[in-house]
Amino acid sequence: MALHPSEGLGVARSTRVVRAARRDRRRAHLRRRAAALGVPALAALALVVIVRAPGAVATHGAQIVHFTINSPLVHQAMPVTAVIPAGSSGRRRPLVVFLHGKGGDENSSIDSRLFAALASLGARAPDVVFPYGGPDSYWHDRADGAWGSYVYSEVIPQAISRLHADPRRVAIGGISMGGFGALDIARLHPGRFCAVGGHSAALWVSGGESAPGAFDDAEDFARHDVIAAARAGDPYRGMATWIDVGTLDPFRSADTTLAQELRADGQAVQFHVWPGSHELAYWDSHWGDYLRFYATALASCHRG
Repeated sequence: MALHPSEGLGVARSTRVVRAARRDRRRAHLRRRAAALGVPALAALALVVIVRAPGAVATHGAQIVHFTINSPLVHQAMPVTAVIPAGSSGRRRPLVVFLHGKGGDENSSIDSRLFAALASLGARAPDVVFPYGGPDSYWHDRADGAWGSYVYSEVIPQAISRLHADPRRVAIGGISMGGFGALDIARLHPGRFCAVGGHSAALWVSGGESAPGAFDDAEDFARHDVIAAARAGDPYRGMATWIDVGTLDPFRSADTTLAQELRADGQAVQFHVWPGSHELAYWDSHWGDYLRFYATALASCHRG
C-alpha cells in the first residue's frame, strides 16, 4: 500500500528529507510560539498563570488558565490552555481533554459558546484542557515525536494535578486532526477514558487516501488505522462514544464508515450528521451538544 506520492514513499532518501524538513518546520514553529509566550524554548513553567479572557468573549465566570509542559516526548516546551468553570461543585471536577485541528493551537476553540455551554451545565460542568499539538502532528506517536504519548503521559497527569481534577473521570475528544487523535489515543488505552468524541474526525479508509504529511509512511498509517481497529472489534468497549460530522464535510464518508463498524461491533455510538462543513463555525455551534455528552458520560463513570 502506498501513501500520497508527494510523501516519497518507497524512496528512502526522499522520505528522510521530507521527515527532516517537517521536523525542523515544527520545531521552528514551536520555538516562535515559546518566544511569543516569553519563555525559553526548553524551559518549564512551574507557575500556573490565571488570566482574564479577551473582553470580546463572555466567560460566564469561568477562568482561563495557561501553563507550559516541558515535554521530553516531543522535545519542546508545549503551551496548554485550560478552562475552569465558575462555581464550586463540592468535589473534584471531571476532565475533558480536547485536541485541536490541523493548523490550530491551544486557543483555537476558546469561543463564547464554549463558556455558555459550560455555564448551562452548572455543577456538572467539567474542566476542559486544550493542549497544543503542533501544526500537523495528527496526535500520534511518529518519527518526529511521541504526540499521543505526550497527551496521555504528560498532558493528562499535569492537567489533573494543576486543575485538581478528578483522575477517575476523564474524557477525550477533538476536532478534525484532533478528532482522529482522540479516537486513536482512546483505543490505545482501554479502560482509561470514560468517553471519547470525534468531531469531524480526519479519517481515511486507506493510506492511499490520506493527506500528505498526516502519516510518516504506510506502516505508520497501519499502526493508527482506527477504522481497521473497529473492523477487528470494538476498541472503545466500556466508553461512551460520539461521532459527528457535517453534511458537506469531506470526512463524512469515512466517519460514517467508522460509526457503522462500531455499531456492527455492538457499540452504542452516538452518531450525528448535521448541516455544515469542515469549519470552526460548525464546531462552535455544537459546543452545547458536545459538552452535554461529555458531562453525562462523566457523571456516572469512575475509572481506576
